[in-house]
Amino acid sequence: MPRPSEPARERIIQAASALFYNEGIRRVSVDEVAAKAGLTKRTLYYHFRSKDNLVAAYLAARDQPNLALFRKWFAEADGGLPVKVEAIFRNLALSARHPKWKGCGFLRTSAELANMPGHPAIKIGAAHKKKFEDWLRATFAAEGIADPLRLARQTLLLLDGSFAVVLLHRDASYMETAGEAARSLIEAALAKQSPSLRAKRSNLSRHNR
Repeated sequence: MPRPSEPARERIIQAASALFYNEGIRRVSVDEVAAKAGLTKRTLYYHFRSKDNLVAAYLAARDQPNLALFRKWFAEADGGLPVKVEAIFRNLALSARHPKWKGCGFLRTSAELANMPGHPAIKIGAAHKKKFEDWLRATFAAEGIADPLRLARQTLLLLDGSFAVVLLHRDASYMETAGEAARSLIEAALAKQSPSLRAKRSNLSRHNR
């Protein structure tokens, strides 16, 4: 629940985030967001010209925290690149087992706005997914993988596909299975490297222990 001492804009975004994620953007009215934030609707419209702007702000507020969490899970995992990427899926599976988990907010919002491709929230969601893809691509390229963009997109497809299937079946093991598939793809890509590059990576790994 937003605290009265917080700036009004932040209180509105916090309230919108809780309501939009849990109930969906179509089902939640501006009046409900204002009430949850403990503010008047007039104050809400002072900070956001429309509900569309508020929906966009809701997704924008999720962007960097979500990306930072993925990078944290990756960095904290013990093991090489395949295991580190798989750790993102395993941690998401843990989140998906929580009763209040409702899937990916970006994908759910894009589904609700499927007939409005120019909506600002759609653009924010697309940019968020692109940032994750770009981070994976750069990570794979740094490891000397031959086609890092293709592998990054394959990994992203596994991730977003598992979001959809887990939400449908309420079975987080699908997320873990997707992680195993991503690990296998990365292992296969690393195995295609030249012997000299694999030796160099092995030496660097021993040096960094």
